[in-house]
Amino acid sequence: MMDNLGSRLKDIRLKAGLTLRELARQVDVSPSFVSQIENGKSQPSVATLYAFAQLLNVSVDDLFESKPALGSPVSAVHHGEVLSRGDVTNPSEAWHPSEYANRVSVVHPSHRSRLNMAAGVNWERLAATPERDVNFMKIVYAPGATSTDEGDTVSHAGYEYGYVISGELEVTIGDEAFTLHEGESLGFDSSIPHSLKNTGSVDVQGIWFVHGAHA
Repeated sequence: MMDNLGSRLKDIRLKAGLTLRELARQVDVSPSFVSQIENGKSQPSVATLYAFAQLLNVSVDDLFESKPALGSPVSAVHHGEVLSRGDVTNPSEAWHPSEYANRVSVVHPSHRSRLNMAAGVNWERLAATPERDVNFMKIVYAPGATSTDEGDTVSHAGYEYGYVISGELEVTIGDEAFTLHEGESLGFDSSIPHSLKNTGSVDVQGIWFVHGAHA
């Protein structure tokens, strides 16, 4: 998925009316580094990738690939899409609303869009509808995997609801830590700083629903 990042970045930068030098200045990297990325000779860090997306007012998904053409059945469901990405600050924005889905979305396991992130965290999108700021997904955390680097917490608008299918998941919300076992569930206000961690010796599998606030 990184193969076309450079050309996408350049295209979006030009449409935004930014010079290569101005983009580099605002992201605090060298113009030569941006040039190397656009020419496919270097890859940005996760932090730089998110800085590009924020500055250009696009999602990280927009930097990876062009929007599929309407009426293309394979592209429309993103069969087996896998993106490598670091921490996603707001899970409700992990995937775009699907303009190609109607009010009903049925997804076969082999057709799920997936986000494989650092430290053994995997998200699988379970349904795609046009609704904004909502994600319904299966989560998998390898032993020791955490939702944030170095035990940090994150916060964002909206609410999260989770159900543990198997394994042992520690969810820290504010000053409290809750350990969820198989069959247990929770819901919480995502504006409270929080983090997730697999404290057990086997993979955690669960179902997660995240509803953000509309912009």
